Amino acid sequence: MLTLAQVLNKSAARLSGLHPAVLAAATALIERSYAVGVPILITQGLRTIAEQDALYAQGRTRPGAIVTNARGGYSYHNYGLAVDFALLLPNGWGVSWDMNRNGNQNGTRDWLEVVQHAKAIGFEWGGGWTSFKDYPHLQMSFGLSLTELRTGKKPAAAAVEAVIERIKPKEGQAVKTKMKVAIQVNGRKIADGWLEGGVTYVPARKIAEALGAQIAYHPAANTVEITTTPQKGAIS
Repeated sequence: MLTLAQVLNKSAARLSGLHPAVLAAATALIERSYAVGVPILITQGLRTIAEQDALYAQGRTRPGAIVTNARGGYSYHNYGLAVDFALLLPNGWGVSWDMNRNGNQNGTRDWLEVVQHAKAIGFEWGGGWTSFKDYPHLQMSFGLSLTELRTGKKPAAAAVEAVIERIKPKEGQAVKTKMKVAIQVNGRKIADGWLEGGVTYVPARKIAEALGAQIAYHPAANTVEITTTPQKGAIS
């Protein structure tokens, strides 16, 4: 299982060049998604005008399927104000665009969980567009149209600060990274545990029983004692 640091590192290269507020928002989205057991990968961040034109040509003057209706300068990606995402699979390297996947088995589709967190942070979701729906796409316009961005206009300080305020955890409510994990002994699942802040919490009795050990709680000393049975021939 990947740690949060490892998940963040996988997206690091694609976060380069983003507007600072969008960078902070995308980082927060990765963290919040990980906290509910849905690791994600940022697959696209800043896209140059030339890259946008090449993508627009796909399915038109170049082989492949049409994937965008935006020419160079007509995408928020071109200004570092948009990202695309995918679900990161448990093997740590595979990705999925399956919008029906429910990897954390909580009854809500993983994709929509990510979108919910993204909207709470301040992203606009391409899947909500009425014409060309772009389900992996998230953007922050800061109230600016693409026409204004093409003329060189920048996001206002107040609009940027509003995004930063959304990202900040409320006082006394730090963002927690807690997720359910399966505990295995010699390849056999024996219990569920929790991974939080890089520490794995497991039921001691289940572990002891799986190892053939005795476990006892001593109230006076507030101690849990696990005693293993010495193996024949062992030197004490």
